[in-house]
Amino acid sequence: MIKYLTAVETIKTDNLNGFFVGWPTPPSPDKLLEILQNSYKIVLAIDDSTDNVIGFINAISDKTLSAYIPFLEVLPDYQKQGIGSELVKSMLEELQEFYMIDLCCDIELNEFYRKFNFSHANAQIIKNFQNLLK
Repeated sequence: MIKYLTAVETIKTDNLNGFFVGWPTPPSPDKLLEILQNSYKIVLAIDDSTDNVIGFINAISDKTLSAYIPFLEVLPDYQKQGIGSELVKSMLEELQEFYMIDLCCDIELNEFYRKFNFSHANAQIIKNFQNLLK
């Protein structure tokens, strides 16, 4: 069974393995825990049988007008089960007071996010992969 949490206090790095599949230099579980701890909001999907995090979404915000969702991740063995959709729905509820909720995604994910009323927009990004290891 999958449970959803909005706090990271009980999570340890041992519960955060296998994320960022395909990244050239994926963040370590320690770095992921730091990301979650420093986020404005998080929603975690936990496998009750193992207590491992099997998916997460996070948001950063100015706490006034806007929020940005940098990550939605679901472990490969748990994909196509509605977990990602549940994480997005839960996060949008957490952020419902904001005027603007932004995210950047690969073009093949546009249809997924359109289900949640996201609109396609242009974005500019810089990714300094070497900084992931710091």
